[in-house]
Amino acid sequence: MAARAFALAGVPWDDALVVSAAEFRRAVNACRAHPKVAVLTAPSTGPAELGRALFPQTPRSFIVCEDVDGPDERVVHVRPAEATTRPWNKPDVVLVLDNRRAEDAPTWIAGPALREPAWALPQEAFLGEPALTPEARAFALAKLGPRIGDMVWDIGSGDGSVAIECARFGAAAVALDRDDSVCVRLRENVRRHGVRVAVSRGEIGTVVDHLPVPDAVFLADASPEALATCAAHALRRLAATAPVGAAPALIDVLAGHGFTARATTVQTTPLTGPPEPPSPITLLWAERPAPVPEPPAAKRIRGIETLPPPPGRSVL
Repeated sequence: MAARAFALAGVPWDDALVVSAAEFRRAVNACRAHPKVAVLTAPSTGPAELGRALFPQTPRSFIVCEDVDGPDERVVHVRPAEATTRPWNKPDVVLVLDNRRAEDAPTWIAGPALREPAWALPQEAFLGEPALTPEARAFALAKLGPRIGDMVWDIGSGDGSVAIECARFGAAAVALDRDDSVCVRLRENVRRHGVRVAVSRGEIGTVVDHLPVPDAVFLADASPEALATCAAHALRRLAATAPVGAAPALIDVLAGHGFTARATTVQTTPLTGPPEPPSPITLLWAERPAPVPEPPAAKRIRGIETLPPPPGRSVL
């Protein structure tokens, strides 16, 4: 159906991401992170709902394909705001497109692909001085587990390296910092790596209600107050750097919000190149326990009733 929709719209499909609106929040995050997404609609999650979720923070254009392969097949080009106000007749597929950016060259696999095979990029890949060494960043990324459909917050972002790395894995990301000059450098790093990261300036306590719900949060130099705010909103995972000695109190904060938390000190010593003084970093990571699925209700099996044979008929 998605291929038919792209053909009707006259849009190449080989570099598109195809998602289902059955998991609506994750489908919206995919649209935030990628320039060309085909959303297979579901009951009560069609063009209007997508428009409300994306407008105005995420500028996109819609191509709505109605009754694909049916007698009332129709293609409608529309803006997200307009999509929320007009009636729709069997909208099967919504193509969500970012027209502000030239299309990427098609790759051998549909959807996002890392431009470089490496992750936890080296320090020189970012303007400014990254707060985390590549080794510490790799550890934090492993605990955040970014993937397509996720929303990740990078709070106190600095150079934006964590948000950028998460976006390279296909996740939607928001980078937040309070400093104007830092945000300028952050945006330049985002452009340099060709990813989509929403950059916001401010304090987490004042902007939290305006940010999309995160699956995972990274917090630099966590204070108990900021950590509590992030923990109250993170759905699944959280990672943070912390001052030396603050880990026990911060673990208690996370436990109070339903997380299972741990902490470690990460320290690397280069064996090649000029000697560098060791720089230990205290990292916390936490995860909400997965809900235990309820066992399915036992099915009542009717017993087999054996009827006696009719009179005069023998049983073999």
